[in-house]
Amino acid sequence: MQALLKDIRACEICKAHLPLGPRPVVTAHPEAKIAIIGQAPGKKVHETGIPWDDPSGKQLRHWLDVTSEVFYDPKQIALIPMGFCYPGKGRSGDLPPRPECAPQWHSVLLKQLPNLQLTLFVGMYSQKYYLSAKAASTLTETVRNYKEYLPTYLPLPHPSPRNRFWLSKNPWFNETVVPELQQRIKEIIS
Repeated sequence: MQALLKDIRACEICKAHLPLGPRPVVTAHPEAKIAIIGQAPGKKVHETGIPWDDPSGKQLRHWLDVTSEVFYDPKQIALIPMGFCYPGKGRSGDLPPRPECAPQWHSVLLKQLPNLQLTLFVGMYSQKYYLSAKAASTLTETVRNYKEYLPTYLPLPHPSPRNRFWLSKNPWFNETVVPELQQRIKEIIS
């Protein structure tokens, strides 16, 4: 695992497309029980090198009801983005994750995580990639139908502050999905 993580962190496969250059961000350990597959690091995460070290990460930890210590313990939770590097800014937020990363690294990385009991797909990019034909036509419907993917997978919206409108428009998420997510996390982590 350490050699693989070293290779991922040295990756420059999409260097020419990255405005701040490559800085792959990933944490994992063979003992991890939960994998969180998100989108791509934001600019702040690129600067610190710490996954989910931003307001989105704070919200995600709140949804999971875990401390930072648990969240950042790679023996508990593997943090794997679809794109390992900051992709740059677009018109309405960060650009989508670079498409090269997941096909290059995910399968070999996930094979080294034999103890996974739950994988969270955060945002539409990971949901489309991993759930493919099983994903609904919209993120909202995929998340609403989360029980169809349990006990192995659980799709979530992105916890970005930019999603406040989505969360206010879909109160069922906090009322139904978050409590079940927290219960599942407690069962796995304890």
